[in-house]
Amino acid sequence: MQLNRIKLCRNAGFTLLELMIAMIVGLFLLGGVMFTYLSMKVTTNDTIEMGELQETGRIALDILGKDIAMTGFFGRLNTRSLFSSEIAASAVAGADCESGVNNASFPDDTTGTNFRVLFGVVAQNASVLNCITNAEVNSDVIQIKRSLGQDVSGEATLANQYYVETTLDNARFVDGGTPAIDVDGTGVWGYAHHVYYVSEQTYQSNGKDVTVPVLMRKRLTRTGGMETEPVLEGVENIRFLYGLDIDGSGTVDVYRDASQMTTSDWEQSGTTAIRTVQVAVLVRATKEDANMNLVNQTYILGGDTDASQRKLTFTDNYRRMVFTSTFKINNSGSTQWSIAI
Repeated sequence: MQLNRIKLCRNAGFTLLELMIAMIVGLFLLGGVMFTYLSMKVTTNDTIEMGELQETGRIALDILGKDIAMTGFFGRLNTRSLFSSEIAASAVAGADCESGVNNASFPDDTTGTNFRVLFGVVAQNASVLNCITNAEVNSDVIQIKRSLGQDVSGEATLANQYYVETTLDNARFVDGGTPAIDVDGTGVWGYAHHVYYVSEQTYQSNGKDVTVPVLMRKRLTRTGGMETEPVLEGVENIRFLYGLDIDGSGTVDVYRDASQMTTSDWEQSGTTAIRTVQVAVLVRATKEDANMNLVNQTYILGGDTDASQRKLTFTDNYRRMVFTSTFKINNSGSTQWSIAI
């Protein structure tokens, strides 16, 4: 009888103290697992967000850089000056993007000034270049004119596209929609007039309005004039510094931002030519990061001194990065479309 009682006691299970100790140990283990999981989640989210910012910056520089590098390219044209009698330009349907003399989509041979194939401005308000109404204030706007792609002589042309016919010493703009001219010594190229700027767009996510910065582009078309299209989300601000060759030596003498450029600088008259463009892009995550607590975070876009720098300060919890690159204008000083009256 006594043996049975002893066996019964041995099979009675854990004591209350043993259970409490086991629970405490289990809580410590569970807490460690949860801490590790949350740390890994935060690290993973940060890595993904940083990767997205880097990709956005890389793509933005690639898009802007390729267009800037080909500024002033007009096919086979191999002369700095054209006489007014050699220019035949079509009228632009819809509102054109222009500011200043000889800065519309096509050259104006009545002005007696060089055609501006590159032009920039710092947006002082939302309305810029007579065609933009929603520009980000204190961000740059750049205007680029050039030929596109390859020679399409003798091929069918797009009805919504303008084209430029060029030889070594003359050129004219033509409408698309018919087979391109096919004459020995003449090339036919698609014509582009692009304007890049930063704006904002709002969309819904999980029932809430989300506003994101967007790199926008105005693009010349025959039927719609300067049509608007979003290019890339996450671009919050852009700045351009223009490398000027003032003495005709072929090298950059000075960098100026759009507000410092003069009329002769834009028209690239005399010995002045724009050789390079330095591009600074500020990219921003599309959503706030709850794990960040930034106070007066400052980002610098371009410039070597306090006076030449653009400093932007933020107190929100968006993650940001600045990307900078310099692009050489391949046709600077050689095949620019200049008008000699």
